[in-house]
Amino acid sequence: MGGDRIKKNLRLERADVVEYCRDKILASDCNIYKEGKNWYCHTDNIKITVNASSYTIITAHLVK
Repeated sequence: MGGDRIKKNLRLERADVVEYCRDKILASDCNIYKEGKNWYCHTDNIKITVNASSYTIITAHLVK
């Protein structure tokens, strides 16, 4: 269910959204910072939110 939401938010056709987000997070130009209980990753006009304790991808959005 969460994967479908992320696919819709990022307008992806790709089946494996976890791999896609992981690749974006590991990119050398990704800006990663912690705010409260979450990690935030900004790269290529995408903002990915990851839970700091479980490392679960919570959501991802296109940044305008």
